[in-house]
Amino acid sequence: MTDAQTPAGLLIDRVSKDLGGRTIVSDMQLEVHAGELTCLLGPSGCGKTTTLRMIGGFLQPDAGAILIDGSDISRLPPEKRPTAMVFQNYALWPHMTVFKNVSFGLRLRKLPKAEIRERVENVLELVGLTHHIHSYPARISGGEQQRVALARALVLEPKVLLLDEPLSNLDAKLRVRVREDIREIQQRIGITTIFVTHDQDEALSLSDRIAVMSGGRVEQYADPRTLYRHPATHFVASFVGAMNFYTGTLGGDGFRLAGGAQVPVDSLSSRTPGEYEIGVRPEDVTVSSNGDGGAEASVVREIQRGHYKELVLDVGGDEMRAFVAPDLPAVDRLRVRFSRGVLYRDGVLQEQSESPVAVR
Repeated sequence: MTDAQTPAGLLIDRVSKDLGGRTIVSDMQLEVHAGELTCLLGPSGCGKTTTLRMIGGFLQPDAGAILIDGSDISRLPPEKRPTAMVFQNYALWPHMTVFKNVSFGLRLRKLPKAEIRERVENVLELVGLTHHIHSYPARISGGEQQRVALARALVLEPKVLLLDEPLSNLDAKLRVRVREDIREIQQRIGITTIFVTHDQDEALSLSDRIAVMSGGRVEQYADPRTLYRHPATHFVASFVGAMNFYTGTLGGDGFRLAGGAQVPVDSLSSRTPGEYEIGVRPEDVTVSSNGDGGAEASVVREIQRGHYKELVLDVGGDEMRAFVAPDLPAVDRLRVRFSRGVLYRDGVLQEQSESPVAVR
């Protein structure tokens, strides 16, 4: 890589934005390390696309600053920023070949023809589309169109690549393949990347770190494993992956659900007795049919999920979901315990610095 291509870090420094009399992004603070792929994850209307558009220069922040490689680019127009965006609908020109689509930005910059051809050929080789250099968008697949849009952004040699839900127009199987392609290309060239999505699986599989957004704020910013295993708020826990939630009391004999059932817990985020809301992943609900320990549960229904089976249980009047082995024999009654749980109070994770201990 040349100096102009050296990966840059991105800093969003206390940025806010109002649109239509409503606060869309509020006092946002986020630092993306050089060469890192960060996902902005959240439901519709949480502010993630507005944030991306502010980074790209299509909107200006009302407060705060956006810095790339230490330089404030908040007031620069899009064409003056070291960024390039891949839009949700690809925005390819149907009357232009792949070569002309990819070279369009370079031609606007009036670069020499030889340099344009070399850069376009290099980037098409990077995304695996050299054989489609003279094809028109209508003649190639949706996944290939997405890679053309990616090539058109990368050929500009930006310091920061911006991707606005680029896989939303693809079918489920193609989405998986193309997102793996994007990640492989991003890691190969080491470009700092912001990827907007509302799909948690997409974010967990792609990212170095994920910023979960809600109501214009970042609820948690962490690597995928930390986000999944230690969600900082009730919102993050409910949005990222499946989670059982119960209110109740933690004591020496386990966690007593509001419905009255006493469930043993092997590991907890906090061991301080008291009133809490507990979150338990379905894979952390351990079931047994031998009657040794655990709270009594009746099986309401079974749902085959292919490589695992989902059980819907009734535990003292509380519904509980458990992910178990697909070949677990069908029974009407079971015993359940929690292998792991996270505790919340007022929607905030309760943690202790010492290692979690078993509560039985």
